[in-house]
Amino acid sequence: MKKVLALLLAIVMVSLALVSCGDEKKDGYKVAMICDSNINDGGWGAACYNAMKNAAEKKGWSYEVTDKITQDAYYDSIVAYCALGYDMIFAPGSQYSDACLQAAKEYPNVAFALLNGTVDAPSKAENGNLSSLLPNAQQIGWIAGALAGLMTTSGKLGFIGGMELETTKGKIAGFEEAAKYVASKEGKTVELLNVPYANSFSDAAKGKEFATELINQGADVFFGDASAVDSGARSAIDEYNAAAGSVKVFDIAQPADSLGQNECIICSQVTDNSAMIVASMEAVEAGKFGGEVLYGSLQNGALSAGKISDLVPADIQEKYNAYLQQMIDGTFMK
Repeated sequence: MKKVLALLLAIVMVSLALVSCGDEKKDGYKVAMICDSNINDGGWGAACYNAMKNAAEKKGWSYEVTDKITQDAYYDSIVAYCALGYDMIFAPGSQYSDACLQAAKEYPNVAFALLNGTVDAPSKAENGNLSSLLPNAQQIGWIAGALAGLMTTSGKLGFIGGMELETTKGKIAGFEEAAKYVASKEGKTVELLNVPYANSFSDAAKGKEFATELINQGADVFFGDASAVDSGARSAIDEYNAAAGSVKVFDIAQPADSLGQNECIICSQVTDNSAMIVASMEAVEAGKFGGEVLYGSLQNGALSAGKISDLVPADIQEKYNAYLQQMIDGTFMK
Protein backbone atom coordinates (compact mmCIF):
# COMPACT_ATOMS: atom_id res chain seq x y z
CA MET A 1 0.00 0.00 0.00
CA LYS A 2 1.21 3.47 -0.77
CA LYS A 3 2.46 5.62 2.12
CA VAL A 4 1.79 9.29 1.93
CA LEU A 5 5.11 11.03 2.52
CA ALA A 6 3.63 13.70 4.77
CA LEU A 7 2.11 11.03 6.99
CA LEU A 8 5.42 9.19 7.15
CA LEU A 9 7.23 12.30 8.24
CA ALA A 10 4.61 12.97 10.91
CA ILE A 11 5.03 9.45 12.25
CA VAL A 12 8.79 9.97 12.28
CA MET A 13 8.42 12.98 14.56
CA VAL A 14 6.20 11.04 16.95
CA SER A 15 8.56 8.07 16.92
CA LEU A 16 11.58 10.24 17.68
CA ALA A 17 9.73 11.85 20.56
CA LEU A 18 8.90 8.44 22.03
CA VAL A 19 12.47 7.22 21.68
CA SER A 20 13.75 10.31 23.50
CA CYS A 21 11.66 9.30 26.52
CA GLY A 22 13.36 5.96 26.95
CA ASP A 23 15.41 3.21 25.37
CA GLU A 24 14.28 1.95 21.98
CA LYS A 25 13.42 -1.73 21.94
CA LYS A 26 13.92 -3.67 18.70
CA ASP A 27 10.89 -5.84 17.96
CA GLY A 28 12.15 -7.52 14.79
CA TYR A 29 13.72 -6.68 11.46
CA LYS A 30 12.01 -4.37 8.99
CA VAL A 31 12.54 -3.71 5.28
CA ALA A 32 11.04 -0.93 3.16
CA MET A 33 10.91 -0.56 -0.60
CA ILE A 34 10.60 2.68 -2.54
CA CYS A 35 9.50 2.57 -6.15
CA ASP A 36 8.62 4.98 -8.94
CA SER A 37 6.51 2.31 -10.63
CA ASN A 38 3.12 1.05 -9.53
CA ILE A 39 3.36 -2.22 -7.57
CA ASN A 40 0.19 -3.33 -9.36
CA ASP A 41 1.57 -2.68 -12.85
CA GLY A 42 1.91 -6.37 -13.74
CA GLY A 43 5.54 -5.68 -14.64
CA TRP A 44 8.67 -4.38 -12.97
CA GLY A 45 7.02 -2.73 -9.98
CA ALA A 46 4.88 -5.76 -9.19
CA ALA A 47 7.74 -8.22 -9.64
CA CYS A 48 10.09 -6.27 -7.36
CA TYR A 49 7.44 -5.77 -4.69
CA ASN A 50 6.56 -9.46 -4.73
CA ALA A 51 10.26 -10.35 -4.50
CA MET A 52 10.65 -8.19 -1.40
CA LYS A 53 7.41 -9.50 0.10
CA ASN A 54 8.39 -13.13 -0.48
CA ALA A 55 11.86 -12.58 0.96
CA ALA A 56 10.47 -10.79 4.02
CA GLU A 57 7.93 -13.50 4.68
CA LYS A 58 10.59 -16.18 4.31
CA LYS A 59 12.84 -14.43 6.82
CA GLY A 60 10.07 -13.26 9.15
CA TRP A 61 10.72 -9.57 8.52
CA SER A 62 7.98 -6.95 8.42
CA TYR A 63 7.81 -4.88 5.25
CA GLU A 64 6.37 -1.72 3.75
CA VAL A 65 6.42 0.06 0.40
CA THR A 66 6.01 3.53 -1.06
CA ASP A 67 5.23 3.35 -4.77
CA LYS A 68 4.45 5.75 -7.63
CA ILE A 69 6.90 8.34 -6.31
CA THR A 70 8.58 10.97 -8.44
CA GLN A 71 12.34 11.40 -8.69
CA ASP A 72 12.34 14.45 -6.43
CA ALA A 73 10.78 12.33 -3.67
CA TYR A 74 13.29 9.45 -3.73
CA TYR A 75 15.49 10.78 -0.95
CA ASP A 76 12.70 12.03 1.32
CA SER A 77 10.87 8.70 1.04
CA ILE A 78 14.02 6.79 1.92
CA VAL A 79 15.02 8.87 4.94
CA ALA A 80 11.48 8.73 6.31
CA TYR A 81 11.85 4.96 6.58
CA CYS A 82 15.38 5.28 7.96
CA ALA A 83 14.16 7.57 10.72
CA LEU A 84 11.39 5.09 11.54
CA GLY A 85 14.01 2.48 12.33
CA TYR A 86 13.85 0.27 9.25
CA ASP A 87 16.84 -2.05 9.04
CA MET A 88 17.04 -2.24 5.26
CA ILE A 89 15.96 -0.14 2.30
CA PHE A 90 15.33 -2.02 -0.94
CA ALA A 91 15.62 0.26 -3.97
CA PRO A 92 14.74 -1.55 -7.22
CA GLY A 93 16.76 0.31 -9.82
CA SER A 94 19.98 2.22 -10.44
CA GLN A 95 17.98 5.44 -10.75
CA TYR A 96 17.86 5.47 -6.93
CA SER A 97 21.66 5.36 -6.56
CA ASP A 98 22.26 9.00 -5.65
CA ALA A 99 19.41 9.11 -3.13
CA CYS A 100 20.57 5.84 -1.52
CA LEU A 101 24.19 6.97 -1.28
CA GLN A 102 23.16 10.24 0.32
CA ALA A 103 20.92 8.49 2.85
CA ALA A 104 23.53 5.78 3.50
CA LYS A 105 25.99 8.50 4.55
CA GLU A 106 23.49 9.93 7.01
CA TYR A 107 22.21 6.60 8.36
CA PRO A 108 25.24 4.32 8.86
CA ASN A 109 23.23 1.66 10.68
CA VAL A 110 20.72 1.17 7.85
CA ALA A 111 21.46 -1.33 5.06
CA PHE A 112 20.77 -0.24 1.47
CA ALA A 113 20.12 -2.99 -1.10
CA LEU A 114 20.28 -1.40 -4.56
CA LEU A 115 18.88 -3.60 -7.32
CA ASN A 116 20.68 -3.08 -10.64
CA GLY A 117 23.21 -0.91 -8.84
CA THR A 118 26.54 -0.45 -10.56
CA VAL A 119 29.56 -2.55 -9.67
CA ASP A 120 31.29 0.44 -8.09
CA ALA A 121 28.27 1.72 -6.13
CA PRO A 122 29.16 -0.17 -2.90
CA SER A 123 32.62 1.44 -2.81
CA LYS A 124 31.02 4.90 -2.94
CA ALA A 125 29.14 4.35 0.34
CA GLU A 126 31.36 5.94 2.99
CA ASN A 127 29.96 3.77 5.76
CA GLY A 128 30.13 0.52 3.77
CA ASN A 129 26.38 -0.02 4.22
CA LEU A 130 25.28 -0.40 0.59
CA SER A 131 25.36 -3.44 -1.69
CA SER A 132 24.40 -3.80 -5.35
CA LEU A 133 22.08 -6.64 -6.34
CA LEU A 134 22.99 -7.21 -9.96
CA PRO A 135 21.20 -9.67 -12.24
CA ASN A 136 23.37 -10.53 -15.24
CA ALA A 137 22.10 -8.08 -17.88
CA GLN A 138 23.71 -9.92 -20.76
CA GLN A 139 22.03 -13.20 -19.79
CA ILE A 140 18.68 -11.43 -19.42
CA GLY A 141 19.07 -10.23 -23.00
CA TRP A 142 20.13 -13.70 -24.16
CA ILE A 143 17.03 -15.36 -22.71
CA ALA A 144 14.76 -13.08 -24.74
CA GLY A 145 17.02 -12.73 -27.77
CA ALA A 146 17.33 -16.45 -28.47
CA LEU A 147 13.56 -16.85 -28.71
CA ALA A 148 13.22 -13.65 -30.75
CA GLY A 149 15.78 -14.93 -33.24
CA LEU A 150 13.86 -18.17 -33.62
CA MET A 151 10.41 -16.56 -33.92
CA THR A 152 10.96 -13.54 -36.17
CA THR A 153 9.80 -13.83 -39.75
CA SER A 154 10.33 -10.20 -40.73
CA GLY A 155 13.88 -10.16 -39.45
CA LYS A 156 13.19 -6.97 -37.50
CA LEU A 157 13.06 -6.78 -33.71
CA GLY A 158 11.84 -4.09 -31.33
CA PHE A 159 13.20 -3.13 -27.91
CA ILE A 160 11.68 -0.35 -25.79
CA GLY A 161 13.64 1.25 -22.96
CA GLY A 162 12.45 3.16 -19.93
CA MET A 163 15.61 5.09 -19.10
CA GLU A 164 19.02 4.92 -20.74
CA LEU A 165 20.69 2.99 -17.89
CA GLU A 166 23.82 0.85 -18.11
CA THR A 167 21.81 -2.22 -17.12
CA THR A 168 19.32 -1.53 -19.92
CA LYS A 169 22.16 -1.15 -22.41
CA GLY A 170 23.51 -4.51 -21.26
CA LYS A 171 20.14 -6.16 -21.83
CA ILE A 172 19.87 -4.61 -25.31
CA ALA A 173 23.35 -5.85 -26.24
CA GLY A 174 22.58 -9.37 -25.02
CA PHE A 175 19.22 -9.39 -26.78
CA GLU A 176 20.72 -8.33 -30.08
CA GLU A 177 23.72 -10.67 -30.05
CA ALA A 178 21.67 -13.73 -29.07
CA ALA A 179 18.98 -13.00 -31.66
CA LYS A 180 21.53 -12.56 -34.42
CA TYR A 181 23.42 -15.72 -33.45
CA VAL A 182 20.32 -17.93 -33.23
CA ALA A 183 18.83 -16.49 -36.43
CA SER A 184 22.06 -17.17 -38.31
CA LYS A 185 21.78 -20.84 -37.32
CA GLU A 186 18.34 -20.80 -38.96
CA GLY A 187 19.64 -19.19 -42.14
CA LYS A 188 18.06 -15.82 -41.26
CA THR A 189 19.40 -12.33 -40.66
CA VAL A 190 17.90 -10.00 -38.08
CA GLU A 191 18.05 -6.30 -37.36
CA LEU A 192 17.36 -4.61 -34.04
CA LEU A 193 15.51 -1.42 -34.87
CA ASN A 194 16.53 1.85 -33.24
CA VAL A 195 15.73 1.63 -29.52
CA PRO A 196 13.41 4.39 -28.22
CA TYR A 197 13.55 5.51 -24.57
CA ALA A 198 10.50 6.82 -22.74
CA ASN A 199 12.58 8.53 -20.00
CA SER A 200 9.98 7.02 -17.70
CA PHE A 201 8.88 3.68 -16.30
CA SER A 202 5.24 4.68 -15.94
CA ASP A 203 4.25 6.31 -19.24
CA ALA A 204 2.13 3.54 -20.79
CA ALA A 205 0.94 5.89 -23.53
CA LYS A 206 4.51 6.40 -24.65
CA GLY A 207 5.01 2.62 -24.81
CA LYS A 208 1.94 2.30 -27.01
CA GLU A 209 3.22 5.04 -29.29
CA PHE A 210 6.67 3.46 -29.58
CA ALA A 211 5.32 -0.02 -30.28
CA THR A 212 3.04 1.30 -33.02
CA GLU A 213 5.98 3.02 -34.67
CA LEU A 214 8.17 -0.08 -34.47
CA ILE A 215 5.40 -2.32 -35.84
CA ASN A 216 5.08 0.09 -38.77
CA GLN A 217 8.82 -0.38 -39.34
CA GLY A 218 8.33 -4.15 -39.50
CA ALA A 219 9.14 -5.34 -35.96
CA ASP A 220 7.45 -8.66 -35.21
CA VAL A 221 9.07 -9.64 -31.88
CA PHE A 222 9.44 -7.23 -28.94
CA PHE A 223 11.32 -7.11 -25.64
CA GLY A 224 11.62 -4.22 -23.22
CA ASP A 225 12.96 -2.87 -19.95
CA ALA A 226 10.38 -0.26 -19.08
CA SER A 227 7.71 -1.55 -16.64
CA ALA A 228 4.37 0.18 -17.34
CA VAL A 229 5.79 1.48 -20.63
CA ASP A 230 6.06 -2.17 -21.68
CA SER A 231 2.43 -2.67 -20.72
CA GLY A 232 1.45 0.13 -23.08
CA ALA A 233 3.52 -1.47 -25.83
CA ARG A 234 1.70 -4.79 -25.37
CA SER A 235 -1.62 -2.98 -25.65
CA ALA A 236 -0.57 -1.66 -29.06
CA ILE A 237 0.65 -5.11 -30.14
CA ASP A 238 -2.62 -6.75 -29.08
CA GLU A 239 -4.61 -4.14 -30.97
CA TYR A 240 -2.53 -4.71 -34.10
CA ASN A 241 -2.98 -8.47 -33.86
CA ALA A 242 -6.73 -8.12 -33.33
CA ALA A 243 -7.02 -5.99 -36.45
CA ALA A 244 -4.93 -8.53 -38.38
CA GLY A 245 -7.19 -11.38 -37.28
CA SER A 246 -4.35 -13.47 -35.77
CA VAL A 247 -1.27 -13.11 -33.59
CA LYS A 248 1.48 -11.99 -35.94
CA VAL A 249 3.52 -9.78 -33.62
CA PHE A 250 4.91 -11.18 -30.36
CA ASP A 251 6.25 -9.89 -27.07
CA ILE A 252 8.64 -11.42 -24.55
CA ALA A 253 7.89 -10.11 -21.06
CA GLN A 254 10.09 -9.55 -18.01
CA PRO A 255 10.93 -9.81 -15.12
CA ALA A 256 8.09 -12.11 -13.97
CA ASP A 257 6.34 -15.01 -15.72
CA SER A 258 3.54 -13.09 -17.46
CA LEU A 259 2.22 -15.67 -19.90
CA GLY A 260 -1.52 -15.13 -20.34
CA GLN A 261 -1.44 -11.49 -19.25
CA ASN A 262 -1.57 -10.37 -22.90
CA GLU A 263 -2.30 -12.47 -25.96
CA CYS A 264 0.93 -11.35 -27.62
CA ILE A 265 3.21 -12.66 -24.84
CA ILE A 266 4.93 -15.86 -25.92
CA CYS A 267 7.38 -16.23 -23.01
CA SER A 268 8.98 -14.26 -20.20
CA GLN A 269 12.45 -13.64 -18.93
CA VAL A 270 12.11 -14.29 -15.19
CA THR A 271 14.32 -12.75 -12.51
CA ASP A 272 14.08 -14.14 -8.97
CA ASN A 273 15.20 -11.06 -7.10
CA SER A 274 13.93 -12.57 -3.85
CA ALA A 275 17.00 -14.84 -3.67
CA MET A 276 19.33 -11.83 -3.64
CA ILE A 277 17.11 -9.98 -1.15
CA VAL A 278 17.14 -12.99 1.18
CA ALA A 279 20.94 -13.06 0.99
CA SER A 280 20.97 -9.35 1.88
CA MET A 281 18.67 -9.92 4.85
CA GLU A 282 20.84 -12.75 6.13
CA ALA A 283 23.88 -10.48 5.89
CA VAL A 284 22.05 -7.81 7.89
CA GLU A 285 21.14 -10.33 10.59
CA ALA A 286 24.76 -11.49 10.74
CA GLY A 287 26.06 -7.93 10.90
CA LYS A 288 28.00 -8.42 7.67
CA PHE A 289 25.95 -6.45 5.14
CA GLY A 290 27.45 -3.98 2.70
CA GLY A 291 30.31 -3.31 0.36
CA GLU A 292 29.66 -6.10 -2.13
CA VAL A 293 27.93 -6.99 -5.37
CA LEU A 294 25.47 -9.90 -5.20
CA TYR A 295 25.11 -11.34 -8.69
CA GLY A 296 22.09 -13.14 -10.12
CA SER A 297 22.55 -15.51 -13.05
CA LEU A 298 21.22 -18.52 -14.90
CA GLN A 299 23.82 -20.58 -13.06
CA ASN A 300 22.58 -19.76 -9.55
CA GLY A 301 18.89 -19.87 -10.48
CA ALA A 302 18.21 -16.15 -10.15
CA LEU A 303 17.49 -15.96 -13.91
CA SER A 304 15.34 -18.27 -16.01
CA ALA A 305 12.77 -18.40 -18.79
CA GLY A 306 9.09 -18.69 -17.96
CA LYS A 307 6.39 -20.82 -19.53
CA ILE A 308 6.27 -20.87 -23.32
CA SER A 309 3.07 -20.10 -25.25
CA ASP A 310 1.42 -22.61 -27.56
CA LEU A 311 1.91 -19.94 -30.23
CA VAL A 312 5.51 -21.12 -30.33
CA PRO A 313 5.72 -24.27 -32.50
CA ALA A 314 6.98 -27.43 -30.81
CA ASP A 315 10.17 -27.62 -32.86
CA ILE A 316 11.06 -24.03 -31.95
CA GLN A 317 10.35 -24.73 -28.29
CA GLU A 318 12.76 -27.66 -28.45
CA LYS A 319 15.49 -25.54 -30.05
CA TYR A 320 14.91 -22.73 -27.55
CA ASN A 321 15.19 -25.04 -24.56
CA ALA A 322 18.44 -26.40 -25.99
CA TYR A 323 19.84 -22.86 -26.24
CA LEU A 324 18.78 -22.14 -22.66
CA GLN A 325 20.71 -25.20 -21.51
CA GLN A 326 23.75 -23.99 -23.43
CA MET A 327 23.49 -20.68 -21.58
CA ILE A 328 23.45 -22.51 -18.25
CA ASP A 329 26.36 -24.73 -19.29
CA GLY A 330 28.40 -21.77 -20.47
CA THR A 331 28.62 -22.99 -24.07
CA PHE A 332 26.19 -20.55 -25.72
CA MET A 333 27.70 -18.79 -28.77
CA LYS A 334 30.96 -20.67 -28.31
